[in-house]
Amino acid sequence: MTTPAETPTPERTKFQQWLTDLPLTPNAISIAGLIGNIVAAVLVWQEHFVLGGIAFILGSVMDTLDGRYSRLSGKGTTFGAFLDSTLDRIEEGIVLTAVVMVYAKHGDDVNAGIAALAAVSSLLVSYTRARAEGLGLDGKAGFGSRAVRVVILSIGLVLGGNEIADGLNLLDPSIWVLAALGVFTTAQRMWHVRSQLNAPKT
Repeated sequence: MTTPAETPTPERTKFQQWLTDLPLTPNAISIAGLIGNIVAAVLVWQEHFVLGGIAFILGSVMDTLDGRYSRLSGKGTTFGAFLDSTLDRIEEGIVLTAVVMVYAKHGDDVNAGIAALAAVSSLLVSYTRARAEGLGLDGKAGFGSRAVRVVILSIGLVLGGNEIADGLNLLDPSIWVLAALGVFTTAQRMWHVRSQLNAPKT
């Protein structure tokens, strides 16, 4: 028996129908997010940090919208979910790769290495969750979710390169925070999975 809370309102039904009728698919939004992040990576590589940061934010917004649009419109597919998750990893990776290239261009080997660690650890954060869930376990533990990483990197890009104000360059500290957060969150998720496997059977 359907409870009142489960009964969709007429407004909700009309909104969902409107979304369904739109000539738009979740995959198209995912591709738009990819394009936005490619543009961001090119701009960062050319050291246009503010514009690159804005493009990264817009591309990341698309990454958020595709999943919600998929659920609300009912147009989601299994491949679409796979594509969305895969593109999220690619997008974060190419922007961080552009940051590595900027540091390498200026001979800053230390920060180039830290940015590379940030890229690798961000992939590990996502992988540990996916692997845990593939084993039927919870893999969402830790502080360094994608949303948190996007916020930190966005701040670092927009306020990087002294473009907003002389002496204001938050790219370096944001990369260090991302690297540390990625390593820590990966360790948190590994420990969380181990704890679940060692928990007493009930």
